[in-house]
Amino acid sequence: MSNRLVILDRDGVINRLCPRGVAGPEEWEALPGGLEAIAQLCRADYRVAIITNQSGIARGRYSINTLNRIHRRMLDELQPHGGVICAIFFCPHAPEDNCRCRKPRAGLFLELADRLKCNLHDVYAVGDSLRDLQAAHGAGAKPVLVETGNGRATLQAISDPNAAPGLARVPVHKDLAAFADALLAHAGAPGGA
Repeated sequence: MSNRLVILDRDGVINRLCPRGVAGPEEWEALPGGLEAIAQLCRADYRVAIITNQSGIARGRYSINTLNRIHRRMLDELQPHGGVICAIFFCPHAPEDNCRCRKPRAGLFLELADRLKCNLHDVYAVGDSLRDLQAAHGAGAKPVLVETGNGRATLQAISDPNAAPGLARVPVHKDLAAFADALLAHAGAPGGA
């Protein structure tokens, strides 16, 4: 099994954002190139995991069973491309629940590291929101921003080092496919990742 791992946020990175969140499998729509990028990473011997906030559960918008059906659709659409997700971790809580697993806190990242028996020091964590980047940074992973989803607004937020300490120099990519291409180009170079 590969020691190389990439962590992805789901909404806005792999699939299109819905105004109130994806509440059913029929609302889940992959972003162009996203599923192919995951498959590309898998073919290059990377494990791919997802960490996602899903406060719609706490708000009663959908159940864990519905979330499982959403993820089943995602996995079913990924499979023909040859991609595999090794783990999906989600926080079902609302922001006001003050849990340790909801991003921007690092709880799910640390749980993933424990379960997969890996160190996050050299692990890229791709997100589109400030909370994704903060959680990755807090867990010791390498945050990466994509401009899809909330990414462009987040790019403005991190340009102010006072508003986003430690995140001003985060790598930024157009989308998940651009990130995968850049990672694999670097990994293939002598002395690459």
